[in-house]
Parts: sequence; C-alpha cells; structure tokens
Amino acid sequence: MDPVSISVTEASRNFAECVNRARYQGASFILLKGGAPVARIEPAGQKPRKGSELAAALQKAVEGVHVGEVEATSWLHDLEQARGSLQPQVRPWRF
Repeated sequence: MDPVSISVTEASRNFAECVNRARYQGASFILLKGGAPVARIEPAGQKPRKGSELAAALQKAVEGVHVGEVEATSWLHDLEQARGSLQPQVRPWRF
C-alpha cells in the first residue's frame, strides 16, 4: 500500500483514525507542512497483507515459468510452512 500524503492539520484532526488505519489496515501517511514532507505515520513491525495481494504477486512471478515435480513439491512444502507461521487477522470492530 502506497503512503498517503496529508497535511499536519488534517492528521491532527483525524489522528486516531490515522493510527487505527496504520495498525489495522497497514496504511502509511506522509505528513506535509507547507507542502513539504516532515513526518510519517506507519505501522510498527510488519504490514498486514491481503490474500489477494499475495495471489497477484504469485501469479505475476510464475508467468511463463515451468517447473518440474521436485520443484513444485518443494514449493508446496514452503507454502505450507509459511501458512503455518501466519498470524490471524485482527478484527477489532465486529458487527
């Protein structure tokens, strides 16, 4: 997700919203004062990623690639390990 540029004034008026979007959506903000960047609000640690983003990246990465059975099996093993290390998505607002 690309950073969104907002004024310091807008950030101060919507500070809690900016922090929540950084934490729960992985959003980043570049704060502008007089049109010049002066600070950044971004998630601490890793940014959460959507499954659709991963699927799109994988599809692009394998375009025109043909692998053998050994490579495919190894990749599947790596994928299963990666899935096992994923943290559940936090959804603080439930309806």
